[in-house]
Amino acid sequence: MRRRTLSRLTLGAASVVTLALVAGLAPASAQPTGGHGAAPALKRVGYFTQWGVYGRNFQVKDLDTSGTAAKLTHVNYAFGNVGPDGKCFTGNVPGEADAWADYVRPLDAAGSVDGVADTAEQPLAGNFNQLKELKAKHPGLKVLISLGGWSWSTHFSDAARTPASRKAFVSSCIDLYIKGNLPADGARGGAGAAAGLFDGIDLDWEWPGSAGDTDTVFRPEDKQNFTALVREFRTQLDAYSKSRQQGKKRKHYELTAFVPTAPAKIDAGFEVRKIMRDLDFVNLQGYDFHGSWESTTAQQSALFAENDFSVDQTVNDWLRRGAPARKLVVGMPFYGQGWTGVSGGGDGLGQAATGPAPATWAAGYEDYKALKKLADSGTYTVHRDRRNGHAWLFDGTTLWTYDDPQVLRAKSRYVRAEGLGGAMFWSLDGDTPDGELITAVDRALGRR
Repeated sequence: MRRRTLSRLTLGAASVVTLALVAGLAPASAQPTGGHGAAPALKRVGYFTQWGVYGRNFQVKDLDTSGTAAKLTHVNYAFGNVGPDGKCFTGNVPGEADAWADYVRPLDAAGSVDGVADTAEQPLAGNFNQLKELKAKHPGLKVLISLGGWSWSTHFSDAARTPASRKAFVSSCIDLYIKGNLPADGARGGAGAAAGLFDGIDLDWEWPGSAGDTDTVFRPEDKQNFTALVREFRTQLDAYSKSRQQGKKRKHYELTAFVPTAPAKIDAGFEVRKIMRDLDFVNLQGYDFHGSWESTTAQQSALFAENDFSVDQTVNDWLRRGAPARKLVVGMPFYGQGWTGVSGGGDGLGQAATGPAPATWAAGYEDYKALKKLADSGTYTVHRDRRNGHAWLFDGTTLWTYDDPQVLRAKSRYVRAEGLGGAMFWSLDGDTPDGELITAVDRALGRR
């Protein structure tokens, strides 16, 4: 069990150092004298959304020009889908798959990472080709395909249900993404078109054993089936790597998962000790603790909270169930949750609201770059709970709970002080054009 070095009850010598790190009072070189120590290589994992290239006009090239790519260790491409037949698939199916964005859409020279326009004849274009160019420019960067997400976890339970279905599911995902055998779409796609792009697979099943989106199937046996699915992915990825081994050099394909904060969901869907043997690391849900689906305003991503969800609570719940600290990567939001019609006065927190706040893309959800403009406008007041590590904006009627650089620096110091695996960001398109948030985290995490 993890010793709660940041407990408000008792502070030992190690705790004093840890608390100082989180508060920003100790130098980056300082390390706790007890507990887990520091992770040797802290991860910076950012989700790139397939659909962000449209309305938000956030392109892969923006990861390079903003300086973000140089500060990341991993890009998780969101998302790959699982079909009714229990297999990975892509195509041009509205609401289900977007091959046009993935690998068909041509980019001109101005929109390309390498400054060279796509041609009509090349088999790989779109986001996939741009990610390949990004990796060439940043050789240490890994790209993983993230499977599922809130909307596309519909058929995970079916795909994981039997040994035969698991084998078929995993084989299809490896064939499509790791081997890169994309469906032909005119000159695009074909056997091996995306080979070498993806360095692993991220499982984003929301949620095994408990309710997710309205049409997502879940069963009590999902818990054991998820363990078996993780084992099957690890087995097949290793077998494929071995089959391609050249001399003594063998590629390790990474296997990760996005996992929940609620203890009930952890216990319903995850045999923690078992899955952690096969997973390289997990990305902890560090946000959406509360949101505009509720009728009372609250924090969505606090570092600490009394009798409520928090980052610290999430970390402790996974550690208590047997997860190694070095394999826990803390999720950090690049967006905010908002309410309008907030009554009761004061700073607005913990007050009744009439509904989600109006926003650019979806009511109640706003990118950090837009919230920064609100904070700078003078119309909203920035409020902080420095003790618990969260911030919010309030104008007397509308409230947004979000993470700004100051909050993210505190969380990053916590990650380092507690010997955790690093930080994850949902999603990269929410940051400012100059990468204000990723820069704050990168500097606070220190060495890689």
